[in-house]
Amino acid sequence: MPIFVAMVFKFFSDYLKHRLTAKSRHGTHSPFVYKLTDEVIYDFKSKTDYKIIEAQRKKLFNDESLITVTDLGAGSHLNKNQTKKVKQIAKNALKSPALAQLIYRLAKDNRPQHIIELGTCLGITTAYLAKACPDADIVTIEGCPETAKVADSNFRDLGLDNIELQVGNFDVLLPGVIAGLEKLDFVYIDGNHRKDATLNYFNWCLPKVHEGSLLIFDDIYWSAGMKEAWEEVKNHPEVTVTVDLFWIGLVYFKKGQVKEHFKIKF
Repeated sequence: MPIFVAMVFKFFSDYLKHRLTAKSRHGTHSPFVYKLTDEVIYDFKSKTDYKIIEAQRKKLFNDESLITVTDLGAGSHLNKNQTKKVKQIAKNALKSPALAQLIYRLAKDNRPQHIIELGTCLGITTAYLAKACPDADIVTIEGCPETAKVADSNFRDLGLDNIELQVGNFDVLLPGVIAGLEKLDFVYIDGNHRKDATLNYFNWCLPKVHEGSLLIFDDIYWSAGMKEAWEEVKNHPEVTVTVDLFWIGLVYFKKGQVKEHFKIKF
């Protein structure tokens, strides 16, 4: 069986297993997670911010512009440059509306002062974060300069002025961003799906997390390495509550709470 086919088969096998073992809000015995699931994760009501950002996504779906994509890689140490249409990137790389809107709700519920995002892409999820928390300072890091230019243009179109977009390697830029903050409130980690890199980002964040911090890890079932990284994050002694939504994993650091791990259907 070709490697790619085997990976796809394993991914859908993991998804099916998750659906069979995950709970809804009624299957949780934690008041915190029940409230989070009921009021945030399962809040599917339409919002004006959604309509505004989805209109911008639609523009990207029709954008025929060609850009050179620098891919720092989820498994390669070499840059891979490809010329792609913006609409192709929008259709294949952007988070789905449902997932981007969930991240919006998580951010709004968390009420952070500071947000860090690794992996800006075309800026749609970043825009959701900025709309959810207009008073927060957002630093988003993107590895590809030309992709970042498109994201920056989207931010201007949407009138978002609380975003600082940095362009470069996460490994180089993230330590400086963390060092410049007194504490970390909300960190969304996407864009590099290697085990070692993911664990590095987690460990760099740890000294600045606090009772109200939320770390979100994207694509926790992407590969065997990402699943191993997720297990190590869950088992870290400073982590008290995790919520596995298959597509993303939520990590909380609530002192005095019994360590528990939840799988929730989404």
